[in-house]
Amino acid sequence: MNIQSAYSTGLQGYQRAADSVTEASVNISRQNINQLNNASRVNPEVNPDQFVDASKPSGTDHLVQLQQAELHAQANVNSIKSADEMLGTLIDIRV
Repeated sequence: MNIQSAYSTGLQGYQRAADSVTEASVNISRQNINQLNNASRVNPEVNPDQFVDASKPSGTDHLVQLQQAELHAQANVNSIKSADEMLGTLIDIRV
């Protein structure tokens, strides 16, 4: 096993998780802004809460994406730590 490969794979995975956190956060923010804008323009005869657009992800979907990204980041950090410990063990053995 190549230690450098484990490091780079862990770092790439961590970067993807960070990108996913950013994406989910932006989507949550946009959704909140859109809800505020729609609330100020709502026609009193129509209740927008009674209609659900299934084609658009809900706030819950974005929160789930955020939680998944956190778990992916933790898994990649554990991978990086394992590679670090392996390298330390190899150096100790060879010295």
